[in-house]
Amino acid sequence: MSDIPKIDLIIPAFNEENAIGNVLKDIPKDWVREIVVCNNLSTDETAKVASNAGATVVDAPIQGYGNACLFGLKYIAEKLDRPDIIVFIDADYSDHPEELPDVVRPIIEEGYDLVIGTRALGNLEKGAMTPQQVFGNWLATNLIRLFYGYHFTDLGPFRAIRYDKLLALDMQDKTYGWTVEMQVKAAKQKMKCTEVPVNYRVRIGFSKVSGTIKGTIGAGQKILWTIFKYL
Repeated sequence: MSDIPKIDLIIPAFNEENAIGNVLKDIPKDWVREIVVCNNLSTDETAKVASNAGATVVDAPIQGYGNACLFGLKYIAEKLDRPDIIVFIDADYSDHPEELPDVVRPIIEEGYDLVIGTRALGNLEKGAMTPQQVFGNWLATNLIRLFYGYHFTDLGPFRAIRYDKLLALDMQDKTYGWTVEMQVKAAKQKMKCTEVPVNYRVRIGFSKVSGTIKGTIGAGQKILWTIFKYL
């Protein structure tokens, strides 16, 4: 579609060979210029499946969600033709990639800087989020509202941001705090932010974060630490 800005999509991926093909299949290709799958030390066929599906595969050789995103951004920064908008989505097929136009539309049509796809306001399939995830999101977003004055309802991974605004955030987190860092810094910089409801289903495969006690505790600690770090 000629009236759509240049949109690049970043997908951090660690051992998602059974899910990444579905994600790539459902992405509205006429809305996205390039799909970048950040292969984060996968030991399975994630990279091969993604490449065969037409995605650009970038190796992210340091473990961590934030690291994968940062390596994807490094690849994009080295391109001569920079994007207007960056979209992030997970590789586990819990998000609905076909909803990408809904996530980017507030930027295109209403001038927003950052759009969060909120699972809290969408259709949440039973079992898609653990009780601790739901509580953690509630706590984190209420702390952001209390300390930064911005009302979010989710730290969801499905999100879109203007590329120049993303650069201004100077993202640093290399692990679990990536999403909350983006929202906290956007609030500190008084960016124009909004949310759109997105649907969320049970992921394909096993969660490396919420699927383990260690991962859940680590993610919770990092999210809270990030919120207070930037006060």
